[in-house]
Amino acid sequence: MSNARDVTCRPPQQRTLWFFVGLGAVGMGLAVERATYGSTILDLWLGIGVLLALSGVVSLCAVTAEVTADAHGLHFRRLLRRRSVPWADVADLRVRLLHANNPRVHEVRRISLLLRNGRTTLLPLPQAFSGYPSEFDATWEALRALHRAYGSPASDHVPVLSYRTAGRGWAGSLIVCALLLASAGGTACLVPAVASYEQAWKSATPCAAGTPTRERGACLTTQPAVIARTEIHSPKRTSWLYFTERRPLERLAVSQDAAQAFQAGARVELTLWRGEVREVAGEHYVWRDHVPTGGSMALIAAGFALAAGYPAAQVLLRLRGRRLPDDEVVPSALPFAGALAGTALWLLPLCYLHATTLLGSPVALAWAVAGSLCTLGLFALAWRATRVRTPGEVGTDDGGDRDDGDGGEASADEEVFVAARFLERTVYNPYRFGTHIVLGGGPPAVTPHAGPGRFAAQRIPVQRLTVKHVRRARGGDGDQIPRSWHVAELDDAGRPVRLAAAPADLTRVIRALAPAKAPSTLP
Repeated sequence: MSNARDVTCRPPQQRTLWFFVGLGAVGMGLAVERATYGSTILDLWLGIGVLLALSGVVSLCAVTAEVTADAHGLHFRRLLRRRSVPWADVADLRVRLLHANNPRVHEVRRISLLLRNGRTTLLPLPQAFSGYPSEFDATWEALRALHRAYGSPASDHVPVLSYRTAGRGWAGSLIVCALLLASAGGTACLVPAVASYEQAWKSATPCAAGTPTRERGACLTTQPAVIARTEIHSPKRTSWLYFTERRPLERLAVSQDAAQAFQAGARVELTLWRGEVREVAGEHYVWRDHVPTGGSMALIAAGFALAAGYPAAQVLLRLRGRRLPDDEVVPSALPFAGALAGTALWLLPLCYLHATTLLGSPVALAWAVAGSLCTLGLFALAWRATRVRTPGEVGTDDGGDRDDGDGGEASADEEVFVAARFLERTVYNPYRFGTHIVLGGGPPAVTPHAGPGRFAAQRIPVQRLTVKHVRRARGGDGDQIPRSWHVAELDDAGRPVRLAAAPADLTRVIRALAPAKAPSTLP
């Protein structure tokens, strides 16, 4: 008979949640009462009632959530739904890390079910907020014990999923990419019309004396006016010029500098084109309205297209790593961001200067071809930099040996500081303070700095360390290590310890742990 105990998980602080549920009911009644008796939508009490009602609904959803687990499976409920999943249908229990918007809470831990059919389900409880005490670990261990007793877990270790792992979905990035591309296409469609408008404004001439009234919109018309008063606001708000007798218009939106330059009673000359005031000329200051240009619209369209490249790169990397385990860390898309930044250096000026003359200008065509070749090279480098590197044999990884700067190998007496981290707190890594490992010039040691010197170094007891295997980084290793690093799992006198470093550096550190029993091949 199994010793695994049943688990019941309910939300903490239920009295507080029920209090907010009651407060929400009061708010609902207040909102209904104010809306029934002809209250306006801007009524203060109506707004308060709606806010209280919404908080009550959220609290009701939270207080009615419950998760129970027994020999038959998992049973969980929400406000309007109940569900039971037998252990035979559960392939694995996984920890899901969700980042919170609250600056005091770095992340939220939840439990996710991986079912045999490949679908996933996020349990409503338990939840653990970083920085706050929680019984999450005890509940998690109890659920794992029940799963081992009455089911068949797919993995022995604890899979942890985060925004860096392969198990994260890419639908959100795809939607963002599609929205940015749609914005780029819509903006690009406006380029010809805006360029035509810009050209018409540049070619406009003053109206002749005999020009009919109906044709004066296509030429420039000047009209005297007197400023009645000004309204000066901050640069983020619109400033205004008011005219006496509301002639030729009541007020005109201008910049803050223009509102400060013109004084009440000043005589100005207005220039009108197509029924709009385009210029206000005074004795000491001239204000001109901004006319959008085809180049600026093309620049915005290109910016949207480049911005869409980053979520597209994230989708590409997710698809590229689709065969990785869900909890393994995928490479970062930052190399593609660098390629996009390099593309922006030639694409944005080209779009601004040749918005409508790209195909008709040999210089623009040569510019575009040369820039495209550079972009192709940058993306090839980014593709290579984001490849998934699996751990190879110890001592055969490229870069295992480092030069001393003169073309030869570094001597054994020379101190070399390698960026590496022990992920557990140990006697030689108190409070996980170590950021580097110093090799040469003495026994290997952990240091909180990149040298020189062994100040605050802690000696590594290599005689009791045994290398079990090397693997790629997982979600459970935390966010403090780069995505490209590998992790060596060590045995420290019966205690598991993890050491993370770049692949070549990790190979060199393992070589330096000479007394350790490193396997000849690593998976």
